[in-house]
Amino acid sequence: MQTTAVSPNQNSSLLPMVIIGGLFFIFGFITWLNGALVPFLQIVCNLNEIQAILIASTFYFAYVVMALPMAKVLEITGYRKAMSVGLGMISAGCLLYIPAAQAQSFALFLVAQFVLGTGLTLLQTASNPYIVKIGPEETAAVRISIMGILNKLAGVVAPMIFTVLVLGEFGDVTAKSIAAMSEVDRAAKITILADGLIYPYLWMAIALAVLALAMLKSRLPELNLNEIDQTTGEEIKAQTSLFAFPHLILGAATLFVYVGVEVIAGDTIGLFGSSLGVANATTLTSFTMAFMVLGYFLGLVLIPRVMTERHALLGSAVLGMILSVAVVFSSTTDTFFSEILWGWMGLGLVPNTITFIALLGFANAIVWPAIWPLALKGLGEMTAKASALLIMGIAGGAILPLVYGGLSALFSSQSAYWMMLPCYMFIFYYALIGCKIPPRTTKVNRQQTQAKVKA
Repeated sequence: MQTTAVSPNQNSSLLPMVIIGGLFFIFGFITWLNGALVPFLQIVCNLNEIQAILIASTFYFAYVVMALPMAKVLEITGYRKAMSVGLGMISAGCLLYIPAAQAQSFALFLVAQFVLGTGLTLLQTASNPYIVKIGPEETAAVRISIMGILNKLAGVVAPMIFTVLVLGEFGDVTAKSIAAMSEVDRAAKITILADGLIYPYLWMAIALAVLALAMLKSRLPELNLNEIDQTTGEEIKAQTSLFAFPHLILGAATLFVYVGVEVIAGDTIGLFGSSLGVANATTLTSFTMAFMVLGYFLGLVLIPRVMTERHALLGSAVLGMILSVAVVFSSTTDTFFSEILWGWMGLGLVPNTITFIALLGFANAIVWPAIWPLALKGLGEMTAKASALLIMGIAGGAILPLVYGGLSALFSSQSAYWMMLPCYMFIFYYALIGCKIPPRTTKVNRQQTQAKVKA
């Protein structure tokens, strides 16, 4: 099938947005299953806290190791075929969960997580710049916010579906309750829990394989990302190095710390809640995701009508700093804030400190959609490689949660949340200063300028 190339600002962006929106929902569902998987596999594989967090970290390590190879795949295949390959990889990762569950093998679960992460690396490397460049630059954050809503809605339902399909009648099982059982009862319960993974992941693998084929046959157009000089009408040649763009490098660093705090808020809330004896701890990630969805909707209303993406990023960073301090100093028993926020809806109450972790989802919501257009501005035909560099920033989701795990082992789970404060301070710096640093002039720039002067 011949691929159609379109210019970034072409108006026919509805079909691509629908297709890419479906992909954002899918990798949101896969990604935020980790929030339920971490406390679940802690029980099934008898893991300590650092090992449990490693389940999520391995998933994000794939973004570091595989980002540049996947960017090469993207350059060779184009956006549509790359997305199809990514879906196929995720399907293969889901299939690996079956032998991992049967063997109750921690090592096999790590391999499955890495394969899933590799597939998502390719999907993200292709889909994020695609949604940025498919329409006008000033509304890029709005388009990413729409994608974010779909992504985080998947994050809301994923832990709930996991709890219903996998845990079933054992939804109230926690690490504490398992530890209190006799050895025989514990072994029998763990076997039942592990077997519950098999059919849900088998059906996910089949569905993703079908979607991979559908994507391959779809009419998703390719993008022409070459920059045009508005004065001369000529194509602008690419810079020789990504390091000529400080706003891109700092953007990748900002994504590193952002994804780290996002994963800590989404994936450790279940672990922390389980340690406090909160019932249905595997569903707590849904609270964080629900607040992220609320934040995305607010972003749709405010950007660019009331504020720019840069101002939204500043506000998110300030709110993140305030909530980080609140998590550390709030009560682990009193449920006052959850009573106010959602108790009136009949939802389960949680301690104040858990509520503030969930509220971090609101602070985090606009960060991703704000950073991408700011960091990719002016990259032109280097967008694929720049996107790979930004995707490598997702490594923060692998490394910073491990730092959190180490700090919680040294001190306490609650005091370990102190580490998020400097992360939000760095996000504040990027919004205030880092995103405005102009590109450095390279030899290629100077030669082009001299040629124009001579002409």
